[in-house]
Amino acid sequence: MEHVNDPLERAIGERVRQLRTEQALTLDDLATRSGVSRAMISRIERGETSPTAQLLAKLCSALGTTLSALFAFEVKDASPVVRRADQRLWRDPESGYLRRSVSPEGVGSPVDIVEVEFPPKARVVFERQPADRGITQHLWLFSGRLELTMEDGPHLLEAGDCLFMGLEEAHVFHNPYDEPAHYAVILCRTKV
Repeated sequence: MEHVNDPLERAIGERVRQLRTEQALTLDDLATRSGVSRAMISRIERGETSPTAQLLAKLCSALGTTLSALFAFEVKDASPVVRRADQRLWRDPESGYLRRSVSPEGVGSPVDIVEVEFPPKARVVFERQPADRGITQHLWLFSGRLELTMEDGPHLLEAGDCLFMGLEEAHVFHNPYDEPAHYAVILCRTKV
């Protein structure tokens, strides 16, 4: 999906380029590490395409960061409070899920909170990412139902359920139902 003039897509692209250059990686280096083509990385960095969550997860893993950290752009005056109207929103172009970055940016916390609205019939697959070892998350389902398949098998979550998992595991989010699922992800970076 093309979003050449979308400010968020440009900001994501600039952030990927910044992380890549800070690590002295060429486009080819990042392509090899992530399994994402050099051409696609170049288009992302220029803000010419809207990358999917799965593709961003591969890039984040190769860059040694998380989706939450990728979306946490530098702020001049960090505040312990972020108002709902100021929380960053991003929609996955493939599944349509809406991701809201709830945690205040720039406060140095190893914990990130993300709110997700997962549409009916949507499915997102995240491949195993060994570079994410030591990063864990809790998924707390507020409403709807969600099938989460991990390496140890499937888990059917219903409103009020909470699932703990390592981020490095392969996992599939699937909502085969007719109503959306609404949940929070509490992500904790424990690795150095």
